[in-house]
Amino acid sequence: MKKMYKVLATASLMAMAAVPVGASAQDIQPVAMPVATQNVNQVKVVPGTMGQITNFVNDKSGKFITVTGRGLAPTDQSEIILEITKNTKIVDARGKTVPLKTIMDEHKTVKAFYGPNITKSIPAHGTALTLVVQDQSLSGINGTVTEMMDDGILVTGKNMYSGYDDSVVLHFADKAQILDQNGKSIEAGAIQKGMSIKAFYGPAVTMSLPPQSTTNYVVVNTEDVEQAPGTAGIITNAADNKITVIGQPTEKGGVNYVILSIDDKTQIVDENGQALTKDALKEAAHVDAYYPQVMTAIYPPQTHADKLVVKKAESVKIEGTVAASDRDSKDQVYVNVGSDQSKDNDVILNISKDTTVISLQGGDATLKEGTKIVAYHSPIMTASLPGITKAEVIIVQ
Repeated sequence: MKKMYKVLATASLMAMAAVPVGASAQDIQPVAMPVATQNVNQVKVVPGTMGQITNFVNDKSGKFITVTGRGLAPTDQSEIILEITKNTKIVDARGKTVPLKTIMDEHKTVKAFYGPNITKSIPAHGTALTLVVQDQSLSGINGTVTEMMDDGILVTGKNMYSGYDDSVVLHFADKAQILDQNGKSIEAGAIQKGMSIKAFYGPAVTMSLPPQSTTNYVVVNTEDVEQAPGTAGIITNAADNKITVIGQPTEKGGVNYVILSIDDKTQIVDENGQALTKDALKEAAHVDAYYPQVMTAIYPPQTHADKLVVKKAESVKIEGTVAASDRDSKDQVYVNVGSDQSKDNDVILNISKDTTVISLQGGDATLKEGTKIVAYHSPIMTASLPGITKAEVIIVQ
């Protein structure tokens, strides 16, 4: 079925921007109502839900509406069944009475405020105190992030109100509220392809295919994502829009040695999801690198970097020769750093199951006396001579 999208003219947008309540249909704060106590600063917060009326029942038991959307506060209901009584006020932003039928026929967006006494059912039941009809409408989508873009995300799923299949490119407003499944605020950079998402957008929607709009409120399930294969490791080389990463494959698969190309489609973020530039991709930096299943059949394999999570940790790089010593043990390697006569800068490397030992040529990677190596180790080292530290990556030359 062909969908119709409302496109607002510039004049209409300017007119709505002049209305305080309608400045943004999604910028809603819980209503604070004064309480007659000795403390004049004490307020009572009334729970509320913003959305559209998705069901109406009028029978012998009473008159009821279902409001589907989002809670105005984290503890409020995203969907609730409300009884309409003779005491329920139904007004617009200027306090003018609006017929309930008009709201439903025109698919108006409302802020529904209700008493604190609600049932524990799903959806909850309560009594409507006030319905405030919004000057601007909004729509909603439940779906999946199917593509990451430079200035937004492509979401594919179903329209929350029509039930039809829907796809929309969403651009985040400057003060967009982005929450994870636990209601915790996150950065837009934490969103990944494959995550399930609930988003509200509008009122303006372009006529393009897919349509585009702005969102002020998004809930993302950061745990619900089909993780790509990847490597958790160290950047051992960074040049010409390519990086080499050596480390451990992730749980979803991957390789311990890979060369990745970087372009404008590569998402580069820190551990908090904050966007970073290519300057963060430097040698000895720790990264979680994610890439497609398909890669070249050469050694080391090469492919495109889809996402790079740059960590705070960095390693120390040394070059030298494995030397015999009575100072090391079974799980240690003595390294003559610089392959010289001095022992002042030599290092003993602790080898563990987390240490990646590889050969650049794909052959023997045995750490025997006389082997030339490049190693990346922890910056934490004992004060002894030679210093003892944890080996993270050892490359047999």
